[in-house]
Amino acid sequence: MVEINPAKAQDVWKDIGEHVSFEVLELTREDQAAAQAGIQEFADRSQAIIRSMRIRSAQDSLKVSIGFSNEAWEYLFPNADKPKELETFTGVSGPEYSMPATKGDIFLHVRAKTEATVYEVVTQYRRFLKDFTTVLDETKGFRYFEGRAIIGFIDGTEAPEVQDAAEYAIIGDEDPEFINGSYAFAQKWIHDMDFWNNQATETQEKAVGREKFTDLELEDDDKFKNAHNVASKYEPDGEEQKIVRMNVPVSDPAQDKTGTYFIGYSRHWEVTKHMLENMVDQSDYLLTFSTLLTGQVYFVPSRDMLADIADGKLNA
Repeated sequence: MVEINPAKAQDVWKDIGEHVSFEVLELTREDQAAAQAGIQEFADRSQAIIRSMRIRSAQDSLKVSIGFSNEAWEYLFPNADKPKELETFTGVSGPEYSMPATKGDIFLHVRAKTEATVYEVVTQYRRFLKDFTTVLDETKGFRYFEGRAIIGFIDGTEAPEVQDAAEYAIIGDEDPEFINGSYAFAQKWIHDMDFWNNQATETQEKAVGREKFTDLELEDDDKFKNAHNVASKYEPDGEEQKIVRMNVPVSDPAQDKTGTYFIGYSRHWEVTKHMLENMVDQSDYLLTFSTLLTGQVYFVPSRDMLADIADGKLNA
């Protein structure tokens, strides 16, 4: 039996960083052979850039994840097998709200303690991607006070600690060819902060399901029926399933746009998908004052598989 080795995974752990950049790129699809050659070089160079930056800015705790959508995988590696659960996210709809699906081929999640390090990594990555991709979305995030989400509550209390996260975040022997990979779901929310800030603290607590100051979970009877920590749970056969989730604050005050970039890493995409379905089916309170702009799932290969991509083994 092949065993999970977290050391071989990309950075799919809960660590928001002080500065964050999310990049969603689209393949131009003008020259498939050139794109395949380009992604081979990028797979190699990207890891060398990480190693270099961890020497140049050792104190910055650089972490990077690189993912490919289903459509990108089929275009770049048409002769290779595909992760079992990788599919194109097509959105989910409920009685009142829906979550859109948007385009995206390559996903980059870069975070560090300084913006300079994030900038340098993304800039160097673009040197090797710009000839066969275009940028669909770039979103800058940041760590808010006390690690809180932009709505004022501590983020990710229920997310597994790093030492426990492997079984929830990275693929195991159920898909041995893609072991130590992960499924990443990326989704951008914009909130009506005036509406939220005008709610009484008690109302906000009932909506989230936790005390705002202490972060203690409320008793079930004290929560709204559609409280976020109720609606976002997935409990088949009464057993709660977990993912590694991060809610990263994002804001452009000059444009009056403030929100959350949600990134969830999981061993099983189906777990994340069911969580999203539950949120819309139960009309999660957060959806009442939010507009969702993006959503897509990506496969994040292990570092060993990135080396195989670099060596052209997936296109052999």
